[in-house]
Amino acid sequence: MAQTSPQTFAVTPTSQAPAAEREVVSSSTLWKVIFASAGGTMIEWYDFYIFGSLAAIISTHFFPKDNPTASFLLTLGTFATGFVVRPFGALVFGRIGDIVGRKYAFLVTLLLMGGATALIGFLPTYEKIGLLAPIALVLIRLVQGLALGGEYGGAAVYVAEHSPDEKRGFYTSFIQITATLGLFVSLAVILGTRLLVGEEAFKDWGWRIPFLLSVLLVGVSFYVRARLKESPIFSKLKAAGKTSTAPIKDSLGNKRNWKVILIALFGATAGQGVVWYTGQFYALYFLQNTLKVPFITATIVIATALALGMPFFVFFGALSDRIGRKKIMLAGNLCGAIGFFPVFWAMKQNADNPVVLTALVFVLVLFVTMVYGPIAAYLVEAFPAKVRYTSLSIPYHVGNGVFGGLLPLIASSVTVATGNIYAGLLYPIAVALITVVVGGIFLKERSDVRLWDELDRPA
Repeated sequence: MAQTSPQTFAVTPTSQAPAAEREVVSSSTLWKVIFASAGGTMIEWYDFYIFGSLAAIISTHFFPKDNPTASFLLTLGTFATGFVVRPFGALVFGRIGDIVGRKYAFLVTLLLMGGATALIGFLPTYEKIGLLAPIALVLIRLVQGLALGGEYGGAAVYVAEHSPDEKRGFYTSFIQITATLGLFVSLAVILGTRLLVGEEAFKDWGWRIPFLLSVLLVGVSFYVRARLKESPIFSKLKAAGKTSTAPIKDSLGNKRNWKVILIALFGATAGQGVVWYTGQFYALYFLQNTLKVPFITATIVIATALALGMPFFVFFGALSDRIGRKKIMLAGNLCGAIGFFPVFWAMKQNADNPVVLTALVFVLVLFVTMVYGPIAAYLVEAFPAKVRYTSLSIPYHVGNGVFGGLLPLIASSVTVATGNIYAGLLYPIAVALITVVVGGIFLKERSDVRLWDELDRPA
């Protein structure tokens, strides 16, 4: 067993693989890796979610104003295009990450996301260029979706391949915070901008400021990330000639790997996706559009609940190192399936009480932390390093991009069609229950996997 000082971690201290092949990562280096990876990923989520947070305002600028409900649904449809394309981004950048390297792939995705987000801030409105405005908006969202499809897998793998096996859930949970933190920052920036420029000016032109700020945020993050080294496990595998030359083929052309991908999708990420978007985005839309809670009040309610809930991503990530990932993730899905109706009903009964609304949204965020905190570690452990970036990105982005990302559009459409404000909850409840059943039967607990052992296997 490799000897370590209190300030260093042997990446796999209990493994039987030769100690000479192992990288020793100092605690300061590991935290730099986490900071750079999580910071960049948070910025990408910020970029991606500004659009959703401003959907009600964007609908008035880029679609005809004669039918506000139709314009809002079209805006949600445009928002959804960014999610639908994420699995394709996972394939494109997953391949780059498994061939060239994790670091290079998530540097490219950061620049793509930042550039696309800034473009929205400059985009002329429907009144000025007509149909070209929504068309350009959709194209930009597609670029954002492609970039995000490659970002998450790279950050999660990069951190996991630097982390000690016995604390992988804890360290990767800081990547899991980034999605909620990105949403929180987007809400905070939007709220701050609105208060600074005034409501009328914000609706007219001030909504562009949060998009334009992306240039500064991305520039700082790119500088920090560019100074990082490649993942130690990937570097060793590449030097040994054990990386894949065709990761998409090796991921999708391998029957055993396909089975793991499908189990990960329907037994973990699909339910996680709908719980995440119900607890945060759909809750925001429900407050604003169904309960007619004022914009600033609704934003403060969601932002406060997110801030209170974020530490629990780390709590459940660390807990998964002790008791396993599976039971925590499935418990979160079950809590969501059982709790959504009562919580949203209670939100309706307390629509004029921001304190109670904050507490109720906080409960929803707790469900999110249970399903999301441990999932990066689980996905990393489910696939071999040679195709890890590509393989884990597929179920993650289908589960979150398709099942989760379409939730606001599907739930809002069902609500409009039925006239029942709770009818939209049937979709996330059904998907969460499917995940509980499939995951309960087929999902394997893999928290004891030792990532460095792959170096011992033949190329």
